[in-house]
Amino acid sequence: MKLKGKVCIVTGGASGIGKATVKLFLEEGAIVIACDVNEEALKNLGSEFSQFKDRLALEKLDVRDLKAAQDLAKRVYERFGKIDVLINNAGVTRDAMLEKMREEDWDFVIDVNLKGVFNMTKAIYPYMLEAGEGSIVNTSSIVGIFGNIGQTNYAASKAGIIGMTKTWAKEFTRKGAKIRVNAVAPGFIMTPMVEKVPENILEKFREKIPLKRFGKPEEVARLYLFLASDDSSYITGQVIGINGGLVL
Repeated sequence: MKLKGKVCIVTGGASGIGKATVKLFLEEGAIVIACDVNEEALKNLGSEFSQFKDRLALEKLDVRDLKAAQDLAKRVYERFGKIDVLINNAGVTRDAMLEKMREEDWDFVIDVNLKGVFNMTKAIYPYMLEAGEGSIVNTSSIVGIFGNIGQTNYAASKAGIIGMTKTWAKEFTRKGAKIRVNAVAPGFIMTPMVEKVPENILEKFREKIPLKRFGKPEEVARLYLFLASDDSSYITGQVIGINGGLVL
């Protein structure tokens, strides 16, 4: 088991890539704290993975709230004595062309996708620093690298995550701690978020993908597992694409 005994926090853990990650991490022996703003989805997650109830904690959390993130980190540390892994997976979209994008849509996506990663990392980093090690995985996107029409807010948030990842990879090791920070940049993965896109648009993107299919949440979860585990002990500050070869 690659994560046996490791304490792992996964945001956006009740659906899509986050849910697949929670499942895989539990199967690999981790203690998992699944965080999500959707309380009903969290209850369903607990029921579905009831065989792991001794190693699965469910936390309703809005990552936009720094104090809530800090309170969560404190509770996890007090209960388990450490925090080994943070998967910053929570994310949202509110797409529109720039001339039609409302200020509240910009603010919401930036607050969840970018500020949320800042809040969670700021809350959890001190416990990793105390331990002298840890792994943080931030979810960016192919859109954060290449941009995409109608996604000014989303692209900006995901590009910002790349900047924070590279900064933290340098900053968090200054005192000798072995805290690794990496980003994953998925392409089109069949999550509830992508399933909302009209089929005619999805088909256009599918044709551009050399592998001619969209990714599965489980495939991204396996990349998270690699970066969370000791298998990636010499990897930090990297942005790893998982997109079937797609270049927007």
